[in-house]
Amino acid sequence: MKLSKAQYDEIAQFLGHVQPTRQSLRKLKKRFPSQSQSTLLSIFSQEYQKQIKRTHAKHHTAEAIETYYQRYLSGVVKNAGAPVLLELANEVDFAPSLMARIVLERFLQEQEGTIPSKTLINSMLRDPSQIPDGVLANQVYQCTVNDCCYGPLVDCIKHLEKLTEEQLRAKGYDKTPDFILEVPVAVEGHIIHWIESKASFGDECSHQAYLHDQFWSYWNRFGPGLVIYWYGFIEELDCHRERGILLKDCFPTDIVTLRHSVAQH
Repeated sequence: MKLSKAQYDEIAQFLGHVQPTRQSLRKLKKRFPSQSQSTLLSIFSQEYQKQIKRTHAKHHTAEAIETYYQRYLSGVVKNAGAPVLLELANEVDFAPSLMARIVLERFLQEQEGTIPSKTLINSMLRDPSQIPDGVLANQVYQCTVNDCCYGPLVDCIKHLEKLTEEQLRAKGYDKTPDFILEVPVAVEGHIIHWIESKASFGDECSHQAYLHDQFWSYWNRFGPGLVIYWYGFIEELDCHRERGILLKDCFPTDIVTLRHSVAQH
């Protein structure tokens, strides 16, 4: 699904006033009924991650960490079954899974007297039953299952095995696209030597980063190629076709295999 820059900006502006919850996703779908749910979810996630990166530091000061921890302790004393951490994360506009990480790390530091390893923290976030406190384990679980943008569940959904890419890396290539075509093809009159698949929406920020870090490197090494943004992209970004980078939101159906075409002639 392609969106104009104006359509994308309207969605992004709406997202600036909602929290990263499933209820907000329903509001988003209701507000923009003509857009696919997968596209809206991808935009939702990307815009929220930008916001988290901008405000990440303020949530990790010693003062902020201690405030969150003490509010967690007082909250569960009043009602251990209430979603204390989740509500706190929403109140301060921070990702629930990241709030859970902060409080869990502070708890373990107090229990053990040392800073816990990232490996231990990650393991407990993936499996809260490992947390040596039942109340905190439940609080962490509530955060991870209700976080649409961060946390172990989101990581599992995003994880895609790229066997073809791994095989190419094993042969000594550094930056490689998902697929390098042994026989080039033509798509909409453009020659394609490689295909890169992105399970995300192509917004301006992410696309410019991909161009700089990946796509132009692929172009320099392998020639012109095709990028598929499966959840759509801002249509104005498809402006490098003549230079050798084509954007699509689905796998093309009008592929012409050049070897076959030449054989016919």
